[in-house]
Amino acid sequence: MFRVGQLAVYPAHGVGMIESVEQRHIGGAEQSFYILRILDNEMIIMIPTDNADNVGLRPVIGAKEVPQVYAILKDHDVIIENQTWNRRYRDYMKKIKTGSVFEVAQVLRDLFLLKLDKDLSFGERKMLDTARSLLVKEISIARQASEETITAEVEGIFYA
Repeated sequence: MFRVGQLAVYPAHGVGMIESVEQRHIGGAEQSFYILRILDNEMIIMIPTDNADNVGLRPVIGAKEVPQVYAILKDHDVIIENQTWNRRYRDYMKKIKTGSVFEVAQVLRDLFLLKLDKDLSFGERKMLDTARSLLVKEISIARQASEETITAEVEGIFYA
């Protein structure tokens, strides 16, 4: 159960604030909804309170989980399958849509390593930016640090 004013992560959209819990009459039934405003773009998302777990709404990670995320980013001994960019794009999109910060970290790591080796497609570059944005925002909140600081740390992992 989330409270008004609490930060939460919505898969593929990132961190938002629960602005209210509202009752709406939909399909002949009264339902309760979280009203979530995404911090990066002010998008409003209505999430049925009884379906929040199923759609992947979750609390922001704590500072204790950040080292696990960084460990994923630092693991450069991964084999990136030799597949077409659109197949890779679909696979990575599935991971981003899980809402798991660890899955998003894997996508960011894989695309960053791929980028160091070859040119990314337009879709992959956009996905890299999305994964970086989602990860940086959540880690900056977890560590109470600026997004610029976290961006520098994350990019430093790959350009070191």
